[in-house]
Amino acid sequence: MTVLNLCDEIPASVPLSATAADAIRQMLDLRVGAVAVVDDHGVVVGIFTERDVLQKLALEARDPATISIRDVMTVPVIMATKETTAQEALSVMVEEHHRHLPIVEEDGRLLGVLSIRNLLQDRIDDLTAQLAVHHA
Repeated sequence: MTVLNLCDEIPASVPLSATAADAIRQMLDLRVGAVAVVDDHGVVVGIFTERDVLQKLALEARDPATISIRDVMTVPVIMATKETTAQEALSVMVEEHHRHLPIVEEDGRLLGVLSIRNLLQDRIDDLTAQLAVHHA
């Protein structure tokens, strides 16, 4: 199984032309904590997270509807490919204190967004399956 299989079905993303409010709305609609920001070719150029909302909007009392996502997204973005293992992804996320990791093609086009929640759920599923085998 690749890390892409662990990602949510719909990759959370917004175009570079979006406002911060558009990104927040997408995060709420998909019930995720981050969206990848992509250019016209689907290439990841930034990421916008709950942390960005707190640090760059809430504390500065800025109106998300009037702020371009370009001005508040995090760059550069640490990314992974579908060849990245779950353990490698988890190590990067823990070391870098990131809860989200865009999964991209070699050319940077977005395939999915991996959440630490996805990795934890996969591990819980593995442990539950192991327990079931031992108690059968």
